[in-house]
Amino acid sequence: MDVVVIIGAGGIGEAIARRQGLGRMLLLADCNAAVLDAAAQRLADAGYQVQTQPVDTTLRVSVKALATCAAALGPVVQVVNTAGVSPNLAGPERVLEVDLYGSALVFEVFESVIAPGGAGLLVSSMAGHMLPQLPADQEQALAFTPVDDLLALPFLGRESVPDSMVAYCLAKRANALRVRAAALSWGSRGARVNAISPGIVVTPLARHELSSPIGDGYRAMVDASPAGRMAPPEEIALACAWLLGPDAGFVTGTDLLIDGGVIAAMFAGKIRLPG
Repeated sequence: MDVVVIIGAGGIGEAIARRQGLGRMLLLADCNAAVLDAAAQRLADAGYQVQTQPVDTTLRVSVKALATCAAALGPVVQVVNTAGVSPNLAGPERVLEVDLYGSALVFEVFESVIAPGGAGLLVSSMAGHMLPQLPADQEQALAFTPVDDLLALPFLGRESVPDSMVAYCLAKRANALRVRAAALSWGSRGARVNAISPGIVVTPLARHELSSPIGDGYRAMVDASPAGRMAPPEEIALACAWLLGPDAGFVTGTDLLIDGGVIAAMFAGKIRLPG
């Protein structure tokens, strides 16, 4: 049976699992045992075949164990990484560790087990589109530096990254660059890899952020955007399904912005970066 790996069992991860897991073995992974078990139970109750495994995406041994488990279950046809931390809940070092290093590590490790014709997807964030263009040498470094050397890049040091929001935006920009670079090596295996950059999605994490000190900034984004609303997780899962499926067979190394027009409004000067 084909295997779909979903890393991150929160609202978006579970919605993607429901879209992609029918008739396949779902391997669901998360660092939070309670969140993982609850999501797996809901999926099992709905008739999905689900196995679970704890994972810490910042530890190579943990990610390798997950990849080994996935490959033992059958051909790994899809791997989706939704894991990340909010800039409202972690310091800049932790944000870079999880959202930059962890994301790069997952796709380096799973490249060795993805089946021919398979697809990988990183659920990133519209925050990657909020920064001005980075210098070319920094973009090259973020794209091609070996994974274990990423966090030692000088421009990611404490002096250059003053707060968690800057760290978050840099990490998400790096996500798109890493995916672009990984498309080449994944392509040599006959597989594709892409990213998606959602805007504000109605999940427990978003509700926490909306009630935090940065909540007013988030509401301003929604109000100024052309769509004028947030997205349910299922809407994000629909876009992911296209990128993972055969209709997107010519799409690799790209990042799909799905934000209701927040970045367009920001480009027009109608809203500012929160925090």
